[in-house]
Amino acid sequence: MSTEPLNSIPLWLVHEDEVDAWREAQSPFIKLWLSEQNFKGERHRVLLVPNSTGALHMAVGGLGKRLGSLSLWHAAGFAERLPPRRFRLAQNWSAADATQLCLGFAYGAYRFERYRPAKAERAATVEAPANADQKFVAAAAESLDLARDLINTPANDLGPVELAAAARQLAERRGAQYREWVGEALLADGFPAIHAVGRASSSAPRLIDLQWSPPGGQDLPRLTLVGKGVCFDSGGLDIKASSGMALMKKDMGGAAVALGLANLLMRAGIRARLRVLVPAVENAISGNAYRPGDVLATRKGFTVEVGNTDAEGRLVLCDALALADAEKPDLIIDFATLTGAARVALGPELPALFGSDDGLVQSLARTAAAEHDPLWPMPLWMGYDDELGSKIADMNNVAASGLAGSIFGALFLKRFVTDTPNWLHLDLYGWNPKDRPGRGVGAEAQAVRGVYRFLAERYGVA
Repeated sequence: MSTEPLNSIPLWLVHEDEVDAWREAQSPFIKLWLSEQNFKGERHRVLLVPNSTGALHMAVGGLGKRLGSLSLWHAAGFAERLPPRRFRLAQNWSAADATQLCLGFAYGAYRFERYRPAKAERAATVEAPANADQKFVAAAAESLDLARDLINTPANDLGPVELAAAARQLAERRGAQYREWVGEALLADGFPAIHAVGRASSSAPRLIDLQWSPPGGQDLPRLTLVGKGVCFDSGGLDIKASSGMALMKKDMGGAAVALGLANLLMRAGIRARLRVLVPAVENAISGNAYRPGDVLATRKGFTVEVGNTDAEGRLVLCDALALADAEKPDLIIDFATLTGAARVALGPELPALFGSDDGLVQSLARTAAAEHDPLWPMPLWMGYDDELGSKIADMNNVAASGLAGSIFGALFLKRFVTDTPNWLHLDLYGWNPKDRPGRGVGAEAQAVRGVYRFLAERYGVA
């Protein structure tokens, strides 16, 4: 992102309540042009102002009503609404606002064009002011793009093999250690639930393990991220309806978010020993698919009766969480597109946030809100825990009740985190279902920015 103003075009960004005063400070020609175009600073509206020869002299973007601090969403729509030219911010902005505006342009410039020719014209770009955190913008944009690319890629090109390859490439790029357990090795080394869920697919199930620490970081606290990597979910033998399967390429959204966040943390030099665990499977149907009523072993030693094969995410996560918990890290965070119930309760834009410590949950929620990447605290209500009981096993993977599904999912996972006091669970959607400026229908890398800011404050960055 260049800081040189050469050949760039001034871009003014104004709120509705400052349009009149700003217009009065302009030349008579520009004042008349603004009046003729009836520009009132409406959010995401763009007005191009020519000079006397008809060439582009400057552009004005509306920020809408003043509702607090600026976010990347104020600017994301400008990347596609402005002509594909280089712009520079004409006003002086605070470092925080300048950083958010630059990140918004980067986010809005994202295109997923793997399966069709790239557009000849690219999105508009903005030059970073000197006070913008350019390193963060570049790292965040790369990390968000990584997660969105993974979620957007259909399962025929992103199965467990390809997801593992993406994780390996990330490890190599960042100097991290990489390991994976594949197929029968899962049984040999004690990950039976992951194997059971993924064994029906022609692409063998696997557990991905990425480990990284900064130089001299052997005494730093441990931080473990766990991401649900169900690359496609048919529902298994409890098969989904076709409408329910339509977006199941995104059921590895938790893994994508964990990997995107890991990239951002490693680039920033988080002062922690980072571990990322991704159980990567396809919940498919064949003669050896796991069945309703089966009793599965788990790494933790608990037995689980399968009440529904479509509640497979918690089954693969439980083995990964047990491995994470054995190290007793300072903090475990898992990310998963786990329950439809969370979407019923909160809709697609608010990931549900659960945790073992209310103070930790509230701290993350506040930080994420300040980063304009909201998470909504939900109750880990232990009064429901006994409803996960089974008459023949230690527990069932679903409750008999059809209510409180996201809470039951979180309560199930909590049983596998017994030795680590600090655990957070994010039940996210990972998808934007409607077109908005700078945010087309498709993958949404929820929680990456908010959790990054929380962890950067907790552990520090280089």
